[in-house]
Amino acid sequence: MSVKQSRGDFRSDNVAMVEPSIMAALVAANTGTQPPYGADEVSAELDARFSEMFGAPCRVFPVATGTAANALALAACLRSFGGVFCHEGAHIRLSEGGAVTAFSAGGSLLPLPGAGGMFDAAALAAGLEGAGIGNTQRAQPDAVSVTQVTERGRVYAPEVLAGIGALAKQKGLHFHLDGARFANALARLGCGPAEITTKIGVDILSFGATKNGAMSADAIVVFKPELVEPLRFLLRRAGQTWSKMRFAAVQLLAYVEGGLWLKLAAQANAQATRLSRGLAAIPGVELLEQVDANIIFAKLPPATIDRLIAENFHFYRRAEDTIRLVCRYDCPAEAVDGLLEVAKG
Repeated sequence: MSVKQSRGDFRSDNVAMVEPSIMAALVAANTGTQPPYGADEVSAELDARFSEMFGAPCRVFPVATGTAANALALAACLRSFGGVFCHEGAHIRLSEGGAVTAFSAGGSLLPLPGAGGMFDAAALAAGLEGAGIGNTQRAQPDAVSVTQVTERGRVYAPEVLAGIGALAKQKGLHFHLDGARFANALARLGCGPAEITTKIGVDILSFGATKNGAMSADAIVVFKPELVEPLRFLLRRAGQTWSKMRFAAVQLLAYVEGGLWLKLAAQANAQATRLSRGLAAIPGVELLEQVDANIIFAKLPPATIDRLIAENFHFYRRAEDTIRLVCRYDCPAEAVDGLLEVAKG
């Protein structure tokens, strides 16, 4: 039985191929022996390279998935009766199966409202005001987590993050950044990584690479030294201390080498911009969010969506008349052109 070839896969950036130079780095690392569990030369280089990149000393712990990065990073920040403020639509709250609560042995997620998947310092202040600090009937705030890029495809401006970071420091909260699409945010903002991390008070970062060209390597980047020790034990307990760590580390090094990560993210963002502008020009189509990076939410006539599906375009249908489209670094231009042609009818 023949399988009809997809004309365009916009389900997620997770569907992308491994970027060739990252694959080549993996092959090159596949010689000889190296000490296990992160004692290898490549892993040692990772700490030095990321410290240079972020303009501050840091420890880098490769993990297999973004869920592991988020859950274990936050577990290092939370007491069992503690809580983390996050957006009400955050990935850690709705899409990770309660992993934060599980790995923190009971930590709570404290939702905050805000358009576009974003909240600001004022929303955090309101959350703190109503948190019942000192009340044994309530989870006690220990941390705040911000998603950059948000689940709705929006990018926080550095000054908004700085406001959240300043309040977090004032109130003694750890500041976590979920950067599954961190490179896409940087490509959009045109700033350096320190501008939205170390310079505005981020203590711990979930650093994404898998969505943007790596095979299977994300990382937890720790800027606050006191979080390193608990994280080491949590990683081991969770089965995230890779025995052959060099193969994760080499992916991350190749990913950032020569600015590759930003180049790949810019390619994904550019295709999303082109696709969103084309969709917005079609009568009956409405963009539901500003397109800051590589994610598009759009409202289309149901018949148009049905036609796209029949023509073998892949995406997630969120409602009868609503779809989510994600462009990846290797998204072909002809896939964007084809989708727009079919959508126009």
